Amino acid sequence: MSNKPISGPHVAATRRVDQIMRLVIIALAPATACGVLLFGWPALYLLAVTVLSAMAFEGLCLKMKGVAAMPYLRDGSAIVTGLLVAMTLPPWAPWWIGVVGSALAIVLGKHVYGGLGQNLFNPAMLARVALLISFPIEMTTWANVSPLFTGPGIIDSLAITFGGLENPDAVTGATTLGWVKTEFSQNRLLSGSLIEYSGFLAFLGWERGSLGETSSLLLLAGGIWLMRQGVIKWHIPVSLLFSIFLLSTIFHAWDSQHYLGPWVHLNSGAVMLVAFFIATDYVTSPNTPLGQVIFGAGCGLLIFVIRSWGGYPEGTGFAILLMNAVTPLIDHYIRPRIYGRYRNGKPLDISNS
Repeated sequence: MSNKPISGPHVAATRRVDQIMRLVIIALAPATACGVLLFGWPALYLLAVTVLSAMAFEGLCLKMKGVAAMPYLRDGSAIVTGLLVAMTLPPWAPWWIGVVGSALAIVLGKHVYGGLGQNLFNPAMLARVALLISFPIEMTTWANVSPLFTGPGIIDSLAITFGGLENPDAVTGATTLGWVKTEFSQNRLLSGSLIEYSGFLAFLGWERGSLGETSSLLLLAGGIWLMRQGVIKWHIPVSLLFSIFLLSTIFHAWDSQHYLGPWVHLNSGAVMLVAFFIATDYVTSPNTPLGQVIFGAGCGLLIFVIRSWGGYPEGTGFAILLMNAVTPLIDHYIRPRIYGRYRNGKPLDISNS
């Protein structure tokens, strides 16, 4: 009787996919709940539509592949994708934006490449960028803070999300980054553009923005909790945030009238959401610690460059997709040393040992 193993030995994973996804959902829950509380029933409706449609497209793709859908639907990956897509949408966007976003993320961003674990680009960021380019008006119409129990009621909110009711000008406006970009186009300096800006309220989340990305405090707390749980490492979030902090500090010190300071950069847009929940995606980020540091720093650099000199006020989605494309190159040149070999792959010389 042969004792030859039928397969090669592998390191066993400490957590299953469904366990990881459950922890990510828990970490995202406070920021998501904050978005619903701040932007009211339309945000809740959009969130539900986006997540449910993500699960529906996941099931449809699996059925077309002839695979049993329920085991994959139970792992929570489609829920996390739909949740992340919803968190990057304007809270009062029409329902079909959520459905199209989920379709882009699940079908084009995930199953076209073969399904879970095989995608080249982060599905949520692919959906966000595609929606922004295709539907710029819907993706840049930002509602003022309209708390759940003082803003539009349940019925009126149905008309906003499902009935195509246009947002009155009195309850919409620009995000901080969009406002600054517009003011620059009219030759106004930062000293006049940010008079009403409150860094403290922005940190809490009390400002215009996407459904789940305004509260830097809650996203930071959720990200730190994920690190403590061992779901993500520190390399990408720290290098991404530090690169933005360093660049914005240098340029703001050089010209404070034309370059936003680090506090505004770190508390505006999707930086915190991207740093902890999107850039850290196992599939689309490098495998080695050094590669992850380079990846995070590259994301931060691109975010700062696009925000400062690009045509779009926000650069997180474009930065993530560009660095996703570079990930295979990073993994090619930065590899861990194999036990018993030098980093170039040659066997260690142990003749004299």
